[in-house]
Amino acid sequence: MPTEPLLDRFVNHDVGLPPHRFAGLVAPAIDRVFVAGMLAGRDGGGAELSQRYGGPAATGLLVEFRTRLAAPGGVIDGSGFAAVTRYRNPAVTRRNLDKHVAHGTVVRRPDGGFTATERGADFLAEIYQVHAEVTEELWAGHDDRVARLVEAAGRLLAYALLRADEPDAEPAPAFAAMAPPYEPEGLAPGVQLLNRLGALRYHRADAHAAAWTAAGHTVTSVAELPLGLPERRAIEQETDRRAAGPYTALTAQERLEVLADLAALPG
Repeated sequence: MPTEPLLDRFVNHDVGLPPHRFAGLVAPAIDRVFVAGMLAGRDGGGAELSQRYGGPAATGLLVEFRTRLAAPGGVIDGSGFAAVTRYRNPAVTRRNLDKHVAHGTVVRRPDGGFTATERGADFLAEIYQVHAEVTEELWAGHDDRVARLVEAAGRLLAYALLRADEPDAEPAPAFAAMAPPYEPEGLAPGVQLLNRLGALRYHRADAHAAAWTAAGHTVTSVAELPLGLPERRAIEQETDRRAAGPYTALTAQERLEVLADLAALPG
């Protein structure tokens, strides 16, 4: 019997709520839950923790890139840094990195990337703990939902990471910089969910960049397109198509359940 292609193990061919439609529906739901968790972290001790280490100028990039930098030896390379920050002024971004270096929380690399110092790693360990505490409180009483979403997000990331290694895969530099998220043993389910959703957002961010690039736009020109303009709608539809791949890892019923679970989480 022929061996089943590895990617086919993830794929379900149900036609209800097809992956490209689901990609457009689930994106704002993921955004809502992720932002709620991050804001809870800021308000639930993260801001105070940041001040102890020098404030946002010393910790902002650590928080943003925490899921890679918290890993032992974790590195953000120059191309990944540029992709994640593609919508920001490059000169401002470089100065921001310089401030972190000056505060001793990161070390710059020759390729334009960076890694956390020992002081930065200490901060990251503490921010992981803050996120564990605040997500436990924020999503209290929703343990089953959180567990289902952690499992589903894990499958989506596994598919996306596997597909990224295929010879014909489109470049996904922001996703490659941030996935897979670092998950030390015993990590709280709420932090797993928060960080896995964050990684999925970068998968869509790369799909969006590929869509507007294919349409002949630049970072500046696409930002100036009004939301209701047909050209902008076409870019969003193309983004959905390019972002749809991982969602074939879920059945149509599971896609509906993911939407329902995300909608039910407080935040």
